[in-house]
Amino acid sequence: MGSGISQIAAQKGFHTILYDVNKGLIEKAEAVLEASLQQLLVKNKITAIEKADTLSRLRFTHDINDCLADIVIEAIVEKASIKTALFNQLAELNHSDVIFATNTSSLAVTDIARQVMRPERVAGMHFFNPAPVMKLVEVVSTPYSNEHTIQTIIELARQLGKTPVLCKDSPGFIVNHVARPYYLEALKLVEQGIGDYETIDTLLEATGFKMGPFRLMDLIGNDVNYAVSCSVYEQLGSPKRLRPSWLQKERVDKQELGRKTKKGYYGYE
Repeated sequence: MGSGISQIAAQKGFHTILYDVNKGLIEKAEAVLEASLQQLLVKNKITAIEKADTLSRLRFTHDINDCLADIVIEAIVEKASIKTALFNQLAELNHSDVIFATNTSSLAVTDIARQVMRPERVAGMHFFNPAPVMKLVEVVSTPYSNEHTIQTIIELARQLGKTPVLCKDSPGFIVNHVARPYYLEALKLVEQGIGDYETIDTLLEATGFKMGPFRLMDLIGNDVNYAVSCSVYEQLGSPKRLRPSWLQKERVDKQELGRKTKKGYYGYE
């Protein structure tokens, strides 16, 4: 997700720093991003000059001291304590007006904001996978967020070619709250032996869904999707209808996370 967001920003003319504490992951991200741009070039969606210009606006680093910017978009592990620790570390390095946007899929943005220095500059900026393709961005306001923060994030989303939708902080925001039954009911059908992954995907795609639930979970990442299911379930008071599936937990425990690990509900080369 971080690579995808960085690609969009650099393509749209922003000087962009892509940071990860893991040097190996940064090197991998650089290779993936270059390959993505090359694919766009081959498909004649960008020119060689546009590719070169995009790469010239990108900086890859594993040194947090390089992370000086006006807006920070965080897309790390779905753990609030780690997100707030990163924001506070970056707050000490940057000017006092830097805006912090979390790409969390379902964690309470309010809980993250209240633990960050100057919480009025924190909001959600939830992209969807794959970030370079999907147009929607949920802009999530908290009781702390000031108007400048929200309007800046909305305008940034528009400049990135996205369609921003403003929503208040709530479990799963809008999309992930609505989408839970799509995944969970499909998982229940498999648990009950009513259908297998491919049959359910094929039937739903035949009715108009672009991707069936299992192919989509593999694309998103089963760890991310399961974390969202757990988060929404817990925040809403553990309703039976939204109970996370043991099938998905099993995938996560086995590190069968989908496309990014080459195995999930399906296998990938």
